[in-house]
Amino acid sequence: MKRVVVTGIGVLSPLGNTLAEYRESLEKGVSGASPITQFDAALFKTKFACEVKNFVPEDRIDKREARRIDRFAQFALVAAADAISDANLDLDNVNKDRIGVIWASGIGGLQTLEKETEEFLKGNGTPKHSPFLIPKMISDIAAGQISIQYGFRGINYATVSACASSSHALMNAFDYLRLGKADIIISGGSEATITKTAVGGFNSMKALSERNDDFLTASRPYDKDRDGFVLGEGAGALILEEYEHAKKRGATIYAEVVGAAATADAYHITAPHPEGLGVINVMNLALQDAGMTPADIDYINTHGTSTPLGDIAELKAIEKVFGEYAEKLNISSTKSMTGHLLGAAGAVEAIACILSMQYDFIPPTINHFTDDPEINPKLNLTFNEAQQRKVKATLSNTFGFGGHNASIIFRQI
Repeated sequence: MKRVVVTGIGVLSPLGNTLAEYRESLEKGVSGASPITQFDAALFKTKFACEVKNFVPEDRIDKREARRIDRFAQFALVAAADAISDANLDLDNVNKDRIGVIWASGIGGLQTLEKETEEFLKGNGTPKHSPFLIPKMISDIAAGQISIQYGFRGINYATVSACASSSHALMNAFDYLRLGKADIIISGGSEATITKTAVGGFNSMKALSERNDDFLTASRPYDKDRDGFVLGEGAGALILEEYEHAKKRGATIYAEVVGAAATADAYHITAPHPEGLGVINVMNLALQDAGMTPADIDYINTHGTSTPLGDIAELKAIEKVFGEYAEKLNISSTKSMTGHLLGAAGAVEAIACILSMQYDFIPPTINHFTDDPEINPKLNLTFNEAQQRKVKATLSNTFGFGGHNASIIFRQI
């Protein structure tokens, strides 16, 4: 098997539109929540979200092209461009037949679909749709747009598994590279679903926090009074590269991808398995794939969405897998700051894991006020403030509606 490393990173997030801004906000424990600006949310139960701020697509994408691309794919193109630049890829001297794109989005172009539907309903019933409706909406178009932009002719597709989507994209890229079938794969995910349809739909499920009067502290993973997640948006892009290829071109290496796994709960369409059975399995399999023991992991970036059932189930699973060592780990949910980026969550949180190893800090779980009696008080959930720690290996968990589970392990090299 080939070794696989991370040689470039790009990120657009509610905490900042560059890698440096994202890192600084993680260290400071900044909340990305704010009142929704993308539509009038006055009549909705939830009136806030974690939006990407100060994003002007025309600053980075040709104006004409930007109009033909949904916001989620605009995010993808910008994050991928930043990652490619960060990796110092000489695009004139690489074999583009061996460079691929595996990109994720849980929902795809929901803004486009919603807008086109509204326009249709205003009319007299005569179908008058944009010729770009379908190409803007489909989830795989971001992967296609990135490959077209740069002429990458290697493997190219999308992964769709709800909130585990971009973790599955990274895992698939890892597998393809270690089998020697590519030299480089641009992987990650993007999501832009702060729309009437998404907010209304999640509200009807009672999945979203409704703390409209205290939105900055609404995302409260592991707090006794948590009342749901905060919807986020953004993109995370990672350049995954075969190790010898990276060494040969003198690339800067952020980290090595050493293990990954995927399982299913096979339990319920939205609720987690109460004992975290699928999560136990996925973490055990990821450790086995990496050839590591629980004692080798320093930090777990949890799925931790701030929902009453999900938070408890994941911590139960961590205690089952890690045993007594669970109390020596640092654990945190960066969703307390970014909100829940759905299909982009895994990639953006993987970047948080890599930054923790680069800078030896644990991003906090902010907005903790009241201990939950169902949670072991000896677990170090890194409440409210970042903690300094030498971080050599990290595990990132993401789980999606439908019972999809993914875990990825990164290690310093």
